[in-house]
Amino acid sequence: MIELPDTYNASVLIDRNLEAGREDKTAIFCGDEEVTYGELARRINRFGNSLAGLGVRREDRILLMLNDTPSFPVAFFGAMRMGAVPIPVNTLLKPDEYRFFIENSGAKAVVCDAMHHATIRDALEGYSEPVEVIAANGDAGESHSMEEMVSSGGDELSPAATHKDDMAFWLYSSGSTGKPKGAVHLHHDIIYTCETYAKNVLEITAGDITFSASKLFHAYGLGNNISFPYWAGASTVLCPGKPLPEPILETAQAARPTLFFAVPTLYNAILNHEGAADYDLSSVRNGVSAAEALPASIWRRWKEMFGWEILDGIGSTEMLHIFVSNAPGATKPGSSGKPVPGYEAKILDEGERPVEVDEAGNLYVKGDSAAAFYWRNHEKTKATMRGEWMFAGDWYREDGDGYFWYEGRADDMIKVSGLWVSPVEVEYTLAEHEAVNEAAAVGVPVDGLTRIRAHITLREGNEPSEELATELQEWCKENLKRYQYPHFVEFMDELPKTVTGKIQRFKLRDPEPDVSMPRQEDELV
Repeated sequence: MIELPDTYNASVLIDRNLEAGREDKTAIFCGDEEVTYGELARRINRFGNSLAGLGVRREDRILLMLNDTPSFPVAFFGAMRMGAVPIPVNTLLKPDEYRFFIENSGAKAVVCDAMHHATIRDALEGYSEPVEVIAANGDAGESHSMEEMVSSGGDELSPAATHKDDMAFWLYSSGSTGKPKGAVHLHHDIIYTCETYAKNVLEITAGDITFSASKLFHAYGLGNNISFPYWAGASTVLCPGKPLPEPILETAQAARPTLFFAVPTLYNAILNHEGAADYDLSSVRNGVSAAEALPASIWRRWKEMFGWEILDGIGSTEMLHIFVSNAPGATKPGSSGKPVPGYEAKILDEGERPVEVDEAGNLYVKGDSAAAFYWRNHEKTKATMRGEWMFAGDWYREDGDGYFWYEGRADDMIKVSGLWVSPVEVEYTLAEHEAVNEAAAVGVPVDGLTRIRAHITLREGNEPSEELATELQEWCKENLKRYQYPHFVEFMDELPKTVTGKIQRFKLRDPEPDVSMPRQEDELV
């Protein structure tokens, strides 16, 4: 248990660096801009004071639609410091989706990058409630200018006397179906992730430089490039552009980070990027992967190309960051690792009974960074937050050494002739084939029965053909149980994914397979 005073505000994460004498140390590198901890604190205080001047009050919600620039941590901590509740959201959505966030949260203000200004104005068209719009990093037009707010407010702002169990910020989960759910996090949640994952797995210190290709608006990036480095007094590298291989490699080579964070999709894209091996990433002591399970094939190729390990783990919006992880010097490629000290995990069958070693079931996790509830969604809260335990919705197994292995989302599991098939196991096996870049497996109905269809993207130099489809099916038969091979193979240019790199399998489930695709008859022995 991490002891905190009852009166606690998460923005004191910045104060601890001033108290430690780091006022002149660079907290943020972003392009040509460098921001010290002292300057960051002043901007946060000015912004918090300016929000109060606009009429924002304690527990008012503030929507953040911001790119990865210094404006993000300023708005995030500035809002919390004066007692408001920041809500970071994806910057790549449509006006009607932002309208949902605004209506659902009852946001009193929106802070957006100037480049997203028109999108927010479209989202607010016809909205009856008053909402203050604050534009950052460019022309604010008829809206408030964040630059003016952080240059005119008072330099001093004591943190609001919030309780450690008051709501501090929200994160909307990107569910595969239905509307996003607002996970309400409390002021003590951030420090809990720092004292567990950051301390025990990353072993982060003030001498580190973090670089997260995953964006700050979701839980993974928020911990990687804000919570953990500010807690340790480290420096961070912010890159506001799209997380594409070339700019990420160029930034990593120039900034010399010691801790690098990305998702499997980006690690794979970098490996396949021409000339990737020519970049110098030797400054990195550990890489981290989350958001989607990391195939062992990518882990091995990365280790061979760059010389350092990727620590794969599983986290969630609801738990705020990674709660099961591999650790330095204790990695099993393809696994999610072991529970992070401070968290507990268990696997139960559909009757909520413990399973045997290497038997798959539903994953449950317990730890004090868990969201308190979903905003205005009582039924989902009851279904997910079960006392001290969080129902993760993931299908896992635990081996004899205590390592957890991802089998897929519980609702992605495929039952073929009465036997459960993990789509991830099929995908990992396909990814080991020299022709395959990425793979996704789904169950599809055929004559009233469920069969497996594999969706494949190929590495450069390979072309789709019926012969290759048959070869991949035979590959799976040789390396899996006979009933786990894909009955159908479909080649694609790219797989549908979320912005965090998760494969959206639900988009691949057509009612019926194309009968012209290669198909093999069932072999269930």
